[in-house]
Amino acid sequence: MYLFLAFLLVPIIEIALFIQVGGLIGLWPTLAIVVLTAVLGTALVRTQGRMALANLQRSFAELDDPTEPLAHGAMILLSGVLLLTPGFFTDAIGFALLIPGVRVAVFNFLKSRVTITQFQMGGGAQFRTGPDPAPQDDVIDGEYTEVHPRRDPSKPSKWVEGP
Repeated sequence: MYLFLAFLLVPIIEIALFIQVGGLIGLWPTLAIVVLTAVLGTALVRTQGRMALANLQRSFAELDDPTEPLAHGAMILLSGVLLLTPGFFTDAIGFALLIPGVRVAVFNFLKSRVTITQFQMGGGAQFRTGPDPAPQDDVIDGEYTEVHPRRDPSKPSKWVEGP
């Protein structure tokens, strides 16, 4: 329902703002502002995105929880989409998401509404059903069977044309 309301209300708000701003300053200045915010927003998103990627790489290198840097990166990506979308309302939200304090507040709000049941970094899934096994030495015990080829390796196969 919230998504439906967003898709309904955002275009209505944008159209109303275009009409109001266009009536105050005219058509060409309004269009110039929209293009200018897209260009400026793209430059800001690029620099903020590089910083977010560096923070994410740092968290991986230090084996920290990458949740917050990933969330910041996602919000910066969303702000880029909003800034490239023509409109004043979406530009305002996009520029707001470029402010680190706003992103922290949004992250904390979302974090309070999400319950994490498990977090694990490193190797894949490990399943153990009993007590830890006794330490093993480096010997691997196994059986093998030598398999001989069915054809002479010095002769070409039937798939190869030849003399």
